Amino acid sequence: MDAADLVTYRELEELKYRYTRALDHKDWDLFASCFTEDATATYGERLEFTGPDEIVAFMRENLGPNMITVHQVHHPELTLDGDTATGTWSLMDRVIMTELGFLLDGASTYQDRYQRGADGVWRIAHTGYERIYEQMISFDDVPSFKLTANKFA
Repeated sequence: MDAADLVTYRELEELKYRYTRALDHKDWDLFASCFTEDATATYGERLEFTGPDEIVAFMRENLGPNMITVHQVHHPELTLDGDTATGTWSLMDRVIMTELGFLLDGASTYQDRYQRGADGVWRIAHTGYERIYEQMISFDDVPSFKLTANKFA
């Protein structure tokens, strides 16, 4: 592996971290900028989207101010092939559904494809995950649960 490969690995890591940060902070313009124009996304077994507009619209509609999310990706396995690359990531995520009174925790494995554009910037051409597990807990079952901050409220 040469120095250029190490730089590319770091660029791809930063892209995936930007994707999750933009998602959690509901920065929809930054989130959209992570994708190629013809990007696709498959979340779980039932949700499939084509193009940044569809992907962002779904997230914007379903992760509004009453849905607090934390997506943490780690353990990247990246393979480079010129201006394309693939990545496998582990994901741990937490969703606090304030209006519904539920806490969701889960783990998944992401499978991504990346494309370097003519501008030299890497973007996500496809992202998708398969769930390892998902659990939900009602706030009613945890009487001591107290939300002390919500920057989106």
